[in-house]
Amino acid sequence: MKKAIYTLAFIGALYSCKTTQTSKENQPVIASIDLVNVEEDKVSVSVDPDRFTSDNTTFYIPKTVPGTYSTDNYGKFIENFKALDYDGNELEFEKIDDNSWNIPNAENLDKVSYQVNDTYDIEDEEGVFSPSGTNIEAGENFMLNLHGFVGYFENKQEEPYRLLIKRPQGLIPGTALSKTVAASEDMAFKEDIYSLGRYFEVIDNPIMYAKPDTTSFMVEGMEVLINVYSPNEKYTSESIKPGIEEMISAQKRFLGEVDNTGKYAILLYLSDSEKQDARGFGALEHHTSTVVVLPEAMQPEQLQKTMTDVVSHEFFHILTPLNVHSKEVHYFDYNDPKMSQHLWMYEGVTEYFANLFQINQELIEKQDFYDRISDKIKSAQQFDDTMPFTEMSQNILEDPYKDSYYNVYQKGALIGMALDIRLRELSDGEMGILDLMKALSDRYGMDKPFEDEELFDDIVELTYPEIRTFLETYVSGTTPIPYNDFFTKVGLEESETEINTGYFIKGQTPYIDGDPAKGELFFRENIQFNSFLQELGVKGGDIIKTVNGEEYNIQNVYNLIMKAESWEEGEEVSFVVMRDGEEVELTATTAQPTDTDTTITEKDLPESSKEVKLRNAWLKG
Repeated sequence: MKKAIYTLAFIGALYSCKTTQTSKENQPVIASIDLVNVEEDKVSVSVDPDRFTSDNTTFYIPKTVPGTYSTDNYGKFIENFKALDYDGNELEFEKIDDNSWNIPNAENLDKVSYQVNDTYDIEDEEGVFSPSGTNIEAGENFMLNLHGFVGYFENKQEEPYRLLIKRPQGLIPGTALSKTVAASEDMAFKEDIYSLGRYFEVIDNPIMYAKPDTTSFMVEGMEVLINVYSPNEKYTSESIKPGIEEMISAQKRFLGEVDNTGKYAILLYLSDSEKQDARGFGALEHHTSTVVVLPEAMQPEQLQKTMTDVVSHEFFHILTPLNVHSKEVHYFDYNDPKMSQHLWMYEGVTEYFANLFQINQELIEKQDFYDRISDKIKSAQQFDDTMPFTEMSQNILEDPYKDSYYNVYQKGALIGMALDIRLRELSDGEMGILDLMKALSDRYGMDKPFEDEELFDDIVELTYPEIRTFLETYVSGTTPIPYNDFFTKVGLEESETEINTGYFIKGQTPYIDGDPAKGELFFRENIQFNSFLQELGVKGGDIIKTVNGEEYNIQNVYNLIMKAESWEEGEEVSFVVMRDGEEVELTATTAQPTDTDTTITEKDLPESSKEVKLRNAWLKG
């Protein structure tokens, strides 16, 4: 997903080629996006294929895209769809569903055209996760997750594409793609030209157009590009560069010889909490880039920590699923997807690496790592611990499995941890899960998918016979992982202790929740509150109306969390909550909130013990 520059005569040649419709071998599908003439917050798009020889065809906008594991129906954002013949006349078509249009008499079809609405300024974004969504803000910012703009014709997903994007002079693209640039004669706009091998490469390469704010650095032969859009200019690419450079340098050291990309782009969109804007915070991975959406209101230290956790997860996807994946992923059907059984590996192992590398490279202390593992255990226990992970993964788009998706980042990572410890135990500390993933990457790679049913056999062949028991018991089986058994192997134990928390969050567990239908924030029920909330006198079910006179709801909840982070000790704060239909005012003096928690700690064992030796091999490789 990336960036580059080009010429005007070349564009003219392209247009004349398509106008005459001479059927040339390898004639690409030409997709044109106009970011200059934006109408009512909508962008015009046309998709121009080579001449059809079939009686009819179907044009699709993706229903689902890789990495989201959800049904998003991007066709919902398409308006004014037209099918045009070579004279510019409209042809008949039938809209089959949100995402597909059937066009008879396809031999007369020249191209289709339509307008695209964005997701960021729609209430609740129609359920689309912001990093996979779209933004259209004329002259200011365009977030082009291209699956929301460019579609494909039936049976033409493997044909080459040429992407033509007309953009205002003042905006530049953030992307890992190489491009050619042509300027209009009056210099009113520029046109970027991108050549792509197939439709997957189109959607695998997001582009963010914004005013110039980009920087780059080199890490062991890989160029890392950082592109930032900060609407109120709170952050710049240079301000976040040091943290990103430290993180990716550490990741490259952790990965060792794994090296399959020469360029990697980070597209950071910072959301303005004072207006209708993106609210689904996180990131979406691609082969050579990641789209990150976070609140601009974040404090610098918190932004850096979040970027480390979020971007490191996405970067580790260069191992899986990008380098190790099944046929279901490689030949992804965007409108009738067949899901793989192995989300435990694609997302779970990736999330595990995103935490393990930080202790391995000494970016965090060991206790911080143990606390993260403890938090994941608590979060995973909120889900059905007997649900086979392979079954859940294969059916992740359907009820009741889709409600368990968040658990791939919790129990999925814990599967990775337990497998890592078991491998270290069987190999006397010599082999871990990173070694396994490298071996799978060598066996397969980006262009060679595996058979879904054969992965366990491959893993056992590359490791130990005992690993089959692990996989069939804890991954495809219904047996919960006995975490304490694995902790004992590496000299760890669980103990009760007092910990510091945030005002509204303990680790990964929030004390507050939201009602999407009503937009209300409320304190969770059946949960022990921290010392501050107990002093404040809140009760489970209290609906938050105002804090220090400012109204809060789901839309600006991150403002509340960010402001609480800046409260000084001894400051008086006031809440107004709705309790049993009546307004109640609560006041308290701020102090470091504390709570009791079960944490993982190291046993007092000699350094020469087998448990400590195994723990050192596990954490330090």
